Amino acid sequence: MEMVSETNEGNSKRIQVRFVTKLKASYKVPNTAITIPSHFHRLGLSSIVNKLLQAANSEWKTEPFDFLIDGELVRMPLEEFLLAKGISAEKTLEIEYIRAVAPRKEEEPSPHDDWVSAVDGSSPSFILTGCYDGLGRVWKQAGWCTHILEGHSGAISSVSIINSEGAGSATVATASKDQTLRLWKFDVEDSSEHPARIRAFKILRGHNASVHSVAAKTSGDMICSGSWDCTINLWRTNDTDTDGGTVSIKKRKVNDKVEEPQSEGEAVSSLVGHTQCVSSVVWPQHETIYSASWDHSVRKWDVETGKDLSDIFCGKVLNCIDIGGEGLALIAAGGSDPTLRIWDPRKPGTSAPIFQFSSHNSWISACKWHNRSSVHLLSSSYDGTVMLWDLRTAFPLAIIDSHKDKVLCADWWKGDCVTSLSSENKEHDKNSSWELRSMLRPEPGEIGIMLRV
Repeated sequence: MEMVSETNEGNSKRIQVRFVTKLKASYKVPNTAITIPSHFHRLGLSSIVNKLLQAANSEWKTEPFDFLIDGELVRMPLEEFLLAKGISAEKTLEIEYIRAVAPRKEEEPSPHDDWVSAVDGSSPSFILTGCYDGLGRVWKQAGWCTHILEGHSGAISSVSIINSEGAGSATVATASKDQTLRLWKFDVEDSSEHPARIRAFKILRGHNASVHSVAAKTSGDMICSGSWDCTINLWRTNDTDTDGGTVSIKKRKVNDKVEEPQSEGEAVSSLVGHTQCVSSVVWPQHETIYSASWDHSVRKWDVETGKDLSDIFCGKVLNCIDIGGEGLALIAAGGSDPTLRIWDPRKPGTSAPIFQFSSHNSWISACKWHNRSSVHLLSSSYDGTVMLWDLRTAFPLAIIDSHKDKVLCADWWKGDCVTSLSSENKEHDKNSSWELRSMLRPEPGEIGIMLRV
């Protein structure tokens, strides 16, 4: 049972509260009003709810709760919260409780040979990472690499899982500083102890500078890429193009066996408008691409017409962007200052963010919405931390500070948190690793895992 400090109770006012919840029946407490000290913080409130649940069920096991008043998480003593929000303490206060974020234990590390620069956890079957050694890697779980994707002549800067549903093969894309993208296929069910080395079935050429970001269309038939050449290119993902986009087909022999042909593809179209490098692209809807750039802008593109539909300027270099929230309507972006900004483009006439989270103290390298929660997202930063955010409070729900240097990328896996680390000094980074750590339960009953690279 959680312990509650009573040291201030003698001088504390008392207020009437009623606890309510949207959790399942076994989590519900009686709906009657009770009187509690006004100095209670989340810990004290959680202790009360657990005692009420234990009174109704002697086998109840204590667990932590978070609390909402008028839709906002309580992150200070009740008395201070009510004063700050102008809420009267004279009437019965309704407090909603939800299951709290809870850290879990770490698992075994999984080493890479160089800086880890990219990660995609959108498939429940595996995790895809990209590394400065030019190799992509497929991981079944911590310490279990099943495939190594080799062929790039430069560092991999971004990865994207295109299609991984069901049994059989998965298709993924990698983007590299060698100015190309590559498409790969592999058997998801392959569970051999030693990783299989595979080469791309298609090489995509067309950018004339480093390709920094790649994102897949939801249907999987196309991808888009953002480059240091200031353009966004669109590409088909099929084995052979039907519109003349295939430049050549290459075959080679390995150990007297002829490998599958390797095609080279050209871009279907380009989106032009950014005046500096395109640092991040996302393709959340069939007809719409979003991009972030070092020209301080977030842009929304119509895929069919190639037109720039809207611009948001924030006055800062931008490194990352993601679309999420209620109805996939909110834009989150981070860049060259410690502030994670969130815009709602449905509100016309203003380009001001509706949320600004400023707990980092260096550049933000990645931001990612949770795919099953409209209020949770994560951010990673060059300050070496990963922060978990809830739109209902300005304070981070959790801060992961176990990284030793810059965190370059982040993603969720199975409703969990996935992050990767890169050291400024490569000589000290030969033992870079990623670790699974249970981290978050954004929905009732979910268990979260954080992956550190």
